[in-house]
Amino acid sequence: MVSIEQIKQLRGETEISIGECKKALEEANGDIERAREILKQWGKDLAAKKSDRSTGQGKIEAYIHANGRVGVMIELRCETDFVANSDDFKKLAHELCLQFAAMGDEPETLLTSAWIKDPSKTVKDLIEEVVAKVGENIVVKKVVRFAIGSASGCAQ
Repeated sequence: MVSIEQIKQLRGETEISIGECKKALEEANGDIERAREILKQWGKDLAAKKSDRSTGQGKIEAYIHANGRVGVMIELRCETDFVANSDDFKKLAHELCLQFAAMGDEPETLLTSAWIKDPSKTVKDLIEEVVAKVGENIVVKKVVRFAIGSASGCAQ
């Protein structure tokens, strides 16, 4: 039997629904670390199932570094305008802009690169976590990086 405190802790750490946190904790026999891994795997499975769904909505996000010498624009797609306007989706778009601004001129490696805020995760892992939260397919459609003094990159 898992406690309410364990469910609250896991929910606070992952922001995944209380019901899913409870199921993961029950499957992990109350082990929080194992439950995190279960939720991560469920997120990957969900992202794989949704990967062929149409992404007709989304946002264009832009970031200009404080020095004014690097800028990034990203087209991030999802299935509905409800998710496109959610805080989780907007935050993801911003995080991806920051990531690409920091990466340099290698747009083709965006999804497989380590996330700059947590190198134990890839950018793809980050996207899959948001897919698990919002329940929709999310696709990076296009990324453009501009930098003074270097070639700019574009990924589609």
